[in-house]
Amino acid sequence: MFPNFIGGQWHAGADATDNVNPSDTRDVVGVYARASAAEATDAIAAAHHALANCQAMTPQARSDALDAVGSEILARKNELADLLAREEGKALPDAQGEVVRAGQIFKFFAGEALRVAGELLASTRPGMTVEITREPVGVVSIITPWNFPIAIPAWKIAPALAYGNAVVFKPAELVPGSAWALAEIISRAGFPPGAFNLVMGRGRDIGDVLLSDPRVSAITFTGSEGTGRKVAQAAIGRAGAMAKFQLEMGGKNPLVVLDDADLQTAVNCAINGAYYATGQRCTASSRLIVTNGIHDRFVAAMRDKLATLPVGDARAAGTVIGPVVDAKQRQQDIDFIALGAREGGQLVVGGEALEVVDGKPGYYLRPALFTATTNDMRINQEEIFGPVACVIRAADADHALAIANDTRFGLSAGVVTTSLKHAAHFKRHLQAGMVMVNAPTAGVDPHVPFGGRKSSSHGPREQGRHAVEFYTTTKTSYVQP
Repeated sequence: MFPNFIGGQWHAGADATDNVNPSDTRDVVGVYARASAAEATDAIAAAHHALANCQAMTPQARSDALDAVGSEILARKNELADLLAREEGKALPDAQGEVVRAGQIFKFFAGEALRVAGELLASTRPGMTVEITREPVGVVSIITPWNFPIAIPAWKIAPALAYGNAVVFKPAELVPGSAWALAEIISRAGFPPGAFNLVMGRGRDIGDVLLSDPRVSAITFTGSEGTGRKVAQAAIGRAGAMAKFQLEMGGKNPLVVLDDADLQTAVNCAINGAYYATGQRCTASSRLIVTNGIHDRFVAAMRDKLATLPVGDARAAGTVIGPVVDAKQRQQDIDFIALGAREGGQLVVGGEALEVVDGKPGYYLRPALFTATTNDMRINQEEIFGPVACVIRAADADHALAIANDTRFGLSAGVVTTSLKHAAHFKRHLQAGMVMVNAPTAGVDPHVPFGGRKSSSHGPREQGRHAVEFYTTTKTSYVQP
């Protein structure tokens, strides 16, 4: 059994769960411990006790430890990608890209640990100076989703440790393997005991502890909108001091295709953005907003391309679309496909559940494309989180922009056009945290800020140098000689 990691020691826990391969449900990846509420409390206590040692580490020591983590991830990228694809169902090339990104993130924050800046200002009062410095925020609860089981933990854990905090990390129960492998690497990197803690298990068992314990100073969460709101309420409403919180809660991202777009570029962006990683990305372009002049050619090209995409075992050569992560998620996708048909959408390709592929029982689903949809349909307003995309016809560029912004989400958005005028206009007016021109809506470099607006995100941006805003607190000191 793969144990939890608390206070620098491995703890088996009283309960465990099987980690099942969604490409072949006969295959058990491993048996992973489930933490109890008491063990989660112990992890918070260990992190709280370690704070002084975390903050006593020199910037160089933190940098060296983070760099060692990044180097080992990159050196083991094939092994870790195979594990990721096996437990989550992401096609192996996508899994390899995610692992590399995780390694790069740790190396980036190894540099950032040496670049924590302050300010020295003259006061308005004679002879006095003002120092503005940054300090660690304290114990950080990190709660991550199943769709990026090593990259999202990396972009939360690395900055937390870089800036001198202590961490209690709870990964999604569906994907403990990648989290455990990352934790094992971190456990040997040189951080003080208790600086990093791993508690695996069910949110209903340990989630409240990670949110409500007054020793937790900050909570960073990526997951569903509904759970994100509960995190916010818990952080604000607890009896002790309120916790700082950061939320990433999904999207209903538009990809606008204008009449002047290069058709092949538009199809490539839509296929990659909507269907790669089995559509299980918060940045997936699930709304394809296409203007009249190119609509029919775009739909025909998409239909032809989707019919050729190989669906199969995530680790098999040539697989583009792996399985959905589990039975519950696939049923949600199937329910949305049925809903789309009831709402009047036309399913032009895909949408069939496949129980067995190449002799392997798994949670397979052919990528689905709807046409004749309108933006007010539920399939265009609610996050499906699967290989399903809907085409919405727009009269012109202005109409397309209005449709794109007509959503409660605002994470990522894209436009495909050969016009510099249109590109500039859409970059300025799309209501999203990230805008892509002639590129898929999914995919952000590890050194730039990630996040959205509206109901997609709350709090400072993740990744890049902007992460310092969440993982540190600012102190202003006045000095009179």
